[in-house]
Amino acid sequence: MTIDFKPHETFRDDFVYSNSDAAILRFPFPFPEDAYRYVVNLEPHRRGGPTAAYDAVFDTDEHYIAECRDRAITLAADPRRCQVLPHMEVAAWDTLELIMESLAADYPVHFSLFRTGDEWTWVNRPLGVEQNFIFGRADTLPQKPFEYITRQIQGDFTLQDQRNGTLYLDGGMVTCQADWSLDFDLGMSFMEWHGPVPGAHEAGVFDRALAFLLRLQHGAPVRRTNWTFTVNPRLDTSPENYPYWGPDRTTLTPENIGAKLHLRVELQTLFRLPRSNAILFGIRCYLISLQDLARVFKWAKRLHRVLRDLDPAVAEYKGLARYRSLAVDWLAQFDNGEKLLVGTAPDQQCLSK
Repeated sequence: MTIDFKPHETFRDDFVYSNSDAAILRFPFPFPEDAYRYVVNLEPHRRGGPTAAYDAVFDTDEHYIAECRDRAITLAADPRRCQVLPHMEVAAWDTLELIMESLAADYPVHFSLFRTGDEWTWVNRPLGVEQNFIFGRADTLPQKPFEYITRQIQGDFTLQDQRNGTLYLDGGMVTCQADWSLDFDLGMSFMEWHGPVPGAHEAGVFDRALAFLLRLQHGAPVRRTNWTFTVNPRLDTSPENYPYWGPDRTTLTPENIGAKLHLRVELQTLFRLPRSNAILFGIRCYLISLQDLARVFKWAKRLHRVLRDLDPAVAEYKGLARYRSLAVDWLAQFDNGEKLLVGTAPDQQCLSK
């Protein structure tokens, strides 16, 4: 598979960003029905799904080079965005192996991995990297193993250690998160980390999710989607940088909301790691403007209905209470009330103009 990268995109300042027609059609739209309620919605992470975003273990697309550059900018300003507690070193090497093997298998035109015992060579052609190193020896890499490999992949990653009958967030690379802080959450238990989600604890959602994840097996990864909204195509919406992105939410108008407001979807994947028994949690972020999304008829109609009927507490938690009515009004022009098929596939092969 050959990817046509767009290396000159930016996710801050002037926001030089766009989705090609192919990128729109492969977007992992998160709403299978006309109403939204918080559920775990875990499914096996196998190759294949409603769009091409599900075709690889770690999806890589046209925004890859630009997103890796944006991550480097964020880390240069705040190195705390990547932290791994000392007892997670084996999990870090597990992560490096899983990502290198997966990228090389799914995108052999762009990535290669050669191994002779513990002597490995990693080739990343899009970023111009060729690295010889000894697996298990951090001093043979430019950065520690977890940071080294997660600088070269899209999305955020966290490491969960399993002990005392729960999971603890004991490491991560987090530079494109939706308003949460690795530095604040590092070391928290599963329930502490998920504490702010409204209604989910009362419904027992996280009790069931934790019980499931504690039984997660190596070789049987799972996935789910999560969503929110972002004004402008900005990856870094961290609490640390709220002064930069928070005021954006006051700039939306009926005239510009189609271009400025972006649906932000996380394709979340969870892997049991073989040596450490830790869980790697991948949080792959996708951005699409309302005007691009509206070129898929089914998605525009469904998003209108989901936002129109959304529980106010969920709207508040998702941070869209301020502009929800603007989005609903703008999307209403595309919704003729017709019955839609269940599922998230776009149900069209070509886009409207």
